[in-house]
Amino acid sequence: MDALNKLSTFLQKTFAFWVLAAAVTAFFYPPAFVWIAPWITWLLGIIMFGMGITLSVDDFREVAKHPAAVGIGVIAHYIIMPGVAYALCKILRLPPEIAVGVLLVGCCPSGTASNVMTYLARGNTALSVACSLTSTFLAPVLTPAIFYLLASEWIHIDASSMFQSVLLVVLVPIVLGVVVQAMLGRQVKKIVTITPLLSVVAIVAIVGAVVGVSQEKIAQTGLLIFAVVVLHNAFGFLLGYAAGRLLGMSHFDCKAIALETGMQNSGLGAALAAVHFKTNPVAAVPSAIFSFWHNITGPLLATYWARQAERDAPKS
Repeated sequence: MDALNKLSTFLQKTFAFWVLAAAVTAFFYPPAFVWIAPWITWLLGIIMFGMGITLSVDDFREVAKHPAAVGIGVIAHYIIMPGVAYALCKILRLPPEIAVGVLLVGCCPSGTASNVMTYLARGNTALSVACSLTSTFLAPVLTPAIFYLLASEWIHIDASSMFQSVLLVVLVPIVLGVVVQAMLGRQVKKIVTITPLLSVVAIVAIVGAVVGVSQEKIAQTGLLIFAVVVLHNAFGFLLGYAAGRLLGMSHFDCKAIALETGMQNSGLGAALAAVHFKTNPVAAVPSAIFSFWHNITGPLLATYWARQAERDAPKS
């Protein structure tokens, strides 16, 4: 078990590298990952189940303790990220097949990596966890509803079918994980130690599968999509922090809001694209690139804030 813990810690620290390695490998040799494509939704389910078994009663209580702060974080997330995605699609006049993918990742809930980044940034980790939890539980309703509202001008959207998909691949696995954690208690702790390992492997596999399936389209439009993802992520961090400040939140809380806003559950975006836009595989590419990119910018921003906190700490 110690060996697995060490391996899990190592993979988490080098996560961005493995995502990049999978993407490059899949681009130059698609058969290495294409076979995984039919299993993308199952892989996401494993990730969400892993999130569920790590949740405790205290995590749910935190939402009730600070409803206003959590509300600000969740509302900022579901307004800023879809709004920025829509603005980029219109301003840059993106082709419909790319615009759909950009909007889809923009409408996804917060990514769980934001919790770790907030902790490393010396921000309000409890608030970050509460925001991630709430945005994820609201995703079956808000993700398809906002996506339908914004993306319908580019493509026909079956919102009810997407609602069912998010329910099955996000909410059901999380609830099952919470139930297992509640029923088995201490026995689950042995499993919890390897869930980060499974999550890393699953996300790397999803990114590789998306890139492998979309290799030809990426060769044509990859630089454009990458530029859009960079802007999307940067504006998410910037506007998330600004929203918190404008509403009177402390720097400690604003760090959590910024990271919650700018980091997406891009695995969900890739899974939804794979299920609902099979004839347009490039729709999953923005999610795949986002998976790689926000795991570079998130740690960079967290490191900057952590050093700032150390510099500003009173000298003993």
